[in-house]
Amino acid sequence: MRITLVKRVRVLVANRPRLMRELVLAVISDQPDIEVIGEVQDESKLVEAVEEAQPDVLILTLDDAEKRIAQCGFLLGQHPHMRILALAPEQNRGLFYSAIVDVRTKPLESSEAGILSALREHPSIVGTVRN
Repeated sequence: MRITLVKRVRVLVANRPRLMRELVLAVISDQPDIEVIGEVQDESKLVEAVEEAQPDVLILTLDDAEKRIAQCGFLLGQHPHMRILALAPEQNRGLFYSAIVDVRTKPLESSEAGILSALREHPSIVGTVRN
């Protein structure tokens, strides 16, 4: 008998308002391959929480779907392995950010299936980042 170990996607949830955070948690918390490793309720603690938790995916609120989140470049520069899922509930949109050589944005289907698909996606690695 062969046992296959599936690496769980480690997710840090930092959505505001609280209702949005709770909806996101309800969608992903019962997925066997996704592990919620923490919540950030205070935006001023975001960088510290990412540093401490080292998530695979950070889920944020996207205020304006036409503009990149201010901290996105910094966070991905410090943690290039991490992906950022940004959700704009008022606009029914979402964006998926990843950084290999540059920050990349990908449209996201605003549905349970779209969120789960984005969490499970692993972008191809173009180069190696050294500290």
